[in-house]
Amino acid sequence: MKFIIGKKLEMTQTFLPNGRVVPVTIILAGQCTVTQVKTTQTDGYAAVQVGFGLKKRNVTKSKAGHLKELPPFRVLREFRVSDPAAWTRGTTFDVSAFAPGELVTVAGTVKGRGFQGVVKRHGFAGHPSTHGHKDQERMPGSISAGGVQHVFKGKRMAGRMGGNRVTVKALEVIAVDIEHNRLVLSGSVPGARGSLLLIRAHGGAWSA
Repeated sequence: MKFIIGKKLEMTQTFLPNGRVVPVTIILAGQCTVTQVKTTQTDGYAAVQVGFGLKKRNVTKSKAGHLKELPPFRVLREFRVSDPAAWTRGTTFDVSAFAPGELVTVAGTVKGRGFQGVVKRHGFAGHPSTHGHKDQERMPGSISAGGVQHVFKGKRMAGRMGGNRVTVKALEVIAVDIEHNRLVLSGSVPGARGSLLLIRAHGGAWSA
């Protein structure tokens, strides 16, 4: 199974060999190091913990003890694997594991959008702007009968939007820049510039 941790750099567009222009996202991915291998016998599940990026100062004693002879990584994340015996602590890997044309799944945290109304948050159509609907264009309207004396859980209403984890599946690898550790993926991925991304081969499973 292929996986890697990356950081979103920017979006742009590129031309395919057939002349079609496609939007792409450039991701700085790797170099990553295996920091721990978890097995079903010792941990209850099979996974590989991966380190990405260096933390130059203020490293906690618990993290320093966990990493020991390894560099002080800023980010530690887990990926589920079917064969943990194939992985060894201290092994490094980079974007060379991927190839153009492959499909990957990307998970990240979307931008926080603050407190939003129902039109933006849930796609409500709103009310007409005339015929007795003054100042009601973006109002939610009725929220159900009043006899129950409370609002049902899950009711679509105004509230905080964004800042949650989103997974985008089946993105095509357009190009792999091994020299600069960059992946070029088709389409958009969650998050702002500089945000953390988890990338794996399409069809695998994340860690719980």
